[in-house]
Parts: sequence; C-alpha cells; structure tokens
Amino acid sequence: MTAMRRAATRMEPILVSFRDQVLFLKHNLNAQALRSLDSTSRALQGDIANLIRDMEKSIKEADAFIREMKPAP
Repeated sequence: MTAMRRAATRMEPILVSFRDQVLFLKHNLNAQALRSLDSTSRALQGDIANLIRDMEKSIKEADAFIREMKPAP
C-alpha cells in the first residue's frame, strides 16, 4: 500500500504535464489546420475567379453566335 500511495502522489504532476502537452498539441494542430485552410481558400478563390472568367468568355461567344443567327431587319 505504501508503494502504491507513493506512486499515486508521483502520478499527478506527470498527468498535469501530460494534459498541458495534449492541450498544446491540440492548439498547435488547430493553428496548422487553419493555416492549411487559408492556403486552400486562396487556391479555391483563384480557381473560382478563373471559372468565372471562362464562363463570361463563353457567354460572350454564345451571345455573338446568337446575334449572327438572327435575321437582319
């Protein structure tokens, strides 16, 4: 029993340190995830801008084609 009590008194400081390290890792991983999302967001914004540009070009080409198809008054 004495050995168990001694071991129990030593466990609490180790557990406190372990909890602190786990908390640090959680925050660090969250920060890394947010940074990753930021770069992903920028890449998506670029892709969306390119898509919008291509769509506008296609719309202009379709409008020009439709104007050519209409009979002259």
